[in-house]
Formats: sequence, structure tokens, C-alpha cells
Amino acid sequence: MQPLRRLGQMCIGTTFVQLGTANLRDPGGRTDLAAPVLAGLRKVVPLPADDATLVRLNGALHVGAGSLLMSGRVPRLAAAALAASLVPTTMAGHRYWEEKDPERRTAQKVNFLKNIGLLGGLLAVVA
Repeated sequence: MQPLRRLGQMCIGTTFVQLGTANLRDPGGRTDLAAPVLAGLRKVVPLPADDATLVRLNGALHVGAGSLLMSGRVPRLAAAALAASLVPTTMAGHRYWEEKDPERRTAQKVNFLKNIGLLGGLLAVVA
């Protein structure tokens, strides 16, 4: 079972490293997508006002924790950090229920469900 577990961790970690790198390089439209969720979080948690910085920090967390997961170092901690960040990331980026255009709604729903699948894999690592 150990080789399959390691392979699974490497697959999940690679996804986060790739996507996190893109967010670090250019937060772009992700900043606009994150704004409503970050505004809501600021009511509960003191966060910096610059949304682009927060998107980049989330990308850095994904790169760092994804790399740890890929390498097999502290996999439970890395998976827990990724799982915790994936929930607001998904809520910010894939609000399919708000999309009016059927094609965009379907695309957002697919990405929402993909993230739910990733979350399940991360929770399996944590357990």
C-alpha cells in the first residue's frame, strides 16, 4: 500500500505546486474572484487589505505544502494546510451557482467538483 500512497501524495502535491506557481507569478483575475470571499473573511479575521498579496500568499502556501506532500515530508501537516486553504479558494474561484451562462456554469461546476475531489484526497492523507 505504501507505494500507492506515495504516488497519490505526489499526484496531489504536483497539482498544488503547478497551480500555486501560477498564482504567485500572476494573481490576475483571481484577485477579483477572491475579493468577495476575502471581504467576508475580513469581518472575522484580520487580513491585509491587498487582495493580490493574499492570492500570492495562498499560491506560496500551495507551492510549499504541495512540495512537502510530494516529497513525503510531514504529509499530514502539508495535507491539512492544503485542505484548510482549499475551502476558501474553492468558494472564491468556483461559485458556479452564481453563473448565468450555462457553459460557464458547467465549467465552474466541474472545477468546484474537482476541488472537492482534491479535498477528499487531502483528508485521506490527514487521516
